[in-house]
Amino acid sequence: MPPVLYSFRRCPYAMRARLALYASGIAIELREVALRNKPESMLSASPKGSVPVLVLPDGQVIDESWEIMLWALHQHDPDGWLGKNNAYAEAATQLIIENDTSFKDNLDRYKYPDRYPEHAPIIYRTEAEIFLRRLEIRLRATPCLLGETLSIADAGVFPFIRQFADVDKNWFAQAPYASLRRWLKNFLNSERFDAVMKKYPPWQPGDLPTTMVSQEVIPFPFQK
Repeated sequence: MPPVLYSFRRCPYAMRARLALYASGIAIELREVALRNKPESMLSASPKGSVPVLVLPDGQVIDESWEIMLWALHQHDPDGWLGKNNAYAEAATQLIIENDTSFKDNLDRYKYPDRYPEHAPIIYRTEAEIFLRRLEIRLRATPCLLGETLSIADAGVFPFIRQFADVDKNWFAQAPYASLRRWLKNFLNSERFDAVMKKYPPWQPGDLPTTMVSQEVIPFPFQK
C-alpha cells in the first residue's frame, strides 16, 4: 500500500510536495481534491483542511509541504536535492521561511487586489521584489539557487515564483530579473514539472487509485 497524497494541482504548496515526491521516486496514490468539497478522509487525517496532506501506510500524517519534501527526500534522494550531509536542506531553510512568510503575503495581495484594497497592487509587487532581487543575485552567480544543480531550495521556491510571474506576464517579462526568468523557464520546460502537473478529476471514495511515480519506482518503505 503506497502513501496517499491529498493534493490540489494549482496549489503551490502541494506542487512543491509533488515535486519532491516525484524526485524521490516513491510511488504514491494521488488524490486530487476539490477545495469546495474536501473529502472526509482528508479532513479526518488533517482537520486543518488544507493541502497537501500525506498519509503514510502506518497512519502517520504529514500535513506541511516542507515537511513532506524533507520526508520524501530523506527516504531516497537520487538527484542529491538535500546536498551532502543535508547541507542544501539547511541552506534552504532561510529562503523557505522568507518565501512562505513575507513574500507569500505580498504575492497574495498582489494577485488578489480586491481582497486587499488598503494599497495599490504595485505596492505589494514592490515589496515582493525584495525577495526576487535576492534570488536574482544568487542566480547570476550559479544556474540554481544553491549551486550548479537543482536542490530542495529550487523546488521549494519555484511554484511561488511561477505564480508571481503569472500575475502580470508583460511586466515580469521586462523586469530586471533575467536570471530568474531563465531559471523559471528551465523549470517550466522540465519533464518533472510536466509529470507533476497532469490533470486529474477530483478524487471520490471508491475511485481506482491514481499513481504518481517517476521512471525509477522505489518500493515503500525504501530500504537503504
